Amino acid sequence: MTRKFRYMLIVVLSTLSCWSLAGLPMTDSSGRELPSLAPMLEQVNPAVVNIATYTSQAQQQNPLLQDPFFRRFFNIPEQQARPRPRRRQTSAGSGVIVDADEGSIITNFHVIKGADEIQVSLVDGRTFEAELVGGDPEVDIAVLKINADDLTAVALSDSDTLRVGDFVVAIGNPFGLGQTITTGVVSALGRSGLGIEGYEDFIQTDASINPGNSGGALVNLRGELVGINTAIIAPGGGNVGIGFAIPINMARASAMQILTHGEVRRGQIGVAIQDMTPALQKAFKLPNGEKGVLVTDVKKDSEADKAGLEAGDLIMSVNGEPTSSTGQLRNRIAFRNIGETLSLEVLRDGKTLTIKVDVGESSDWASRAEHPLLQNVTLEPNPDGPGVLIQALSPDSMAAANGLRAGDILLSVNRRKVSSAQDIAQALEQNEDPVLLQVARGGGVFFLVIH
Repeated sequence: MTRKFRYMLIVVLSTLSCWSLAGLPMTDSSGRELPSLAPMLEQVNPAVVNIATYTSQAQQQNPLLQDPFFRRFFNIPEQQARPRPRRRQTSAGSGVIVDADEGSIITNFHVIKGADEIQVSLVDGRTFEAELVGGDPEVDIAVLKINADDLTAVALSDSDTLRVGDFVVAIGNPFGLGQTITTGVVSALGRSGLGIEGYEDFIQTDASINPGNSGGALVNLRGELVGINTAIIAPGGGNVGIGFAIPINMARASAMQILTHGEVRRGQIGVAIQDMTPALQKAFKLPNGEKGVLVTDVKKDSEADKAGLEAGDLIMSVNGEPTSSTGQLRNRIAFRNIGETLSLEVLRDGKTLTIKVDVGESSDWASRAEHPLLQNVTLEPNPDGPGVLIQALSPDSMAAANGLRAGDILLSVNRRKVSSAQDIAQALEQNEDPVLLQVARGGGVFFLVIH
């Protein structure tokens, strides 16, 4: 490498450091400035924690030990026949301290799901037992608290200001190695329809995210938290440059409700909706390329009905934020405060209208079944006929494990016809096990038993 080329390379790197706002530049042996993330990371790293979870389970024993005649014949004490509980680590993940005074930590729900004990380790070597404040499985967010002094919290950014191409840094505990940082850019925004969670609006990044990074921090070059690392597409089991993070605005909305109410209260306005397609654009005589979400039905006496929304309206934005998919619109409404007034830009019969609508509490119009066999399933009345539409379901739910899919229509539950989530709840009050479902899918109808 010639001296002239080396000098030019240093100039370019120095210029990039100014653009990236990565922190105070370092210098080489000649006093020339070099870019470095180190100053920023020294401020952020103490706010990212490692999480280990533990469960207790009984050791498997020979069933003959449960037979009193067998124990008496071989003179085996009863205490020896009792199963002995054992404690085992089930997972390792990451979390982010968002309130140093309260010891509040945000992580992924799947990191702590089913845990009997949760331990949080800090970068300074201290370890604390954490309390689970609450969780939001639909978004995959959980809030923990630890009782500790001298904590460091990370500053929260406005994830709505992110742009494709922005530099980001992922911090977490991949493969249990300990705190690790990787760098990359925002590859895409608003990713949904992946079937990972009930509510999806992911940040996609090529910053390496691997198993164990879940719940960790995705920060910008100012050291502000923009997302919670959550999932990867990994055909070979490792990182291939496609990772996903929950935008911090979405995670913060869930966390604030958990801290305030102990649970998450979803907002709704009372509409059934559908993604726009080229065929629908032509049928409704919409301009080519017009984006929005089509209202297929309005529930009587709902907030939408009171505001004057009609079937056939095309909702193009909420409070000035474009809505080009049903997932985006659901997120725009579900994470608003109950009672908040929204401004909808609506296209109706070729005319653009502004409609004010209040956010109401979730009802059986779009709700989740409380029965344990149908948990993590989002339901809506079928806009095209009888039954209840499965709008979304978590891939790790029992329903998914038993063969239900998003888009299925439940026609009956335990041989009772259903048209709402309330009907399903009443049918499940019989506490029948297993649950018998009549399901319509792809033009056919079949029965499905969920154990």
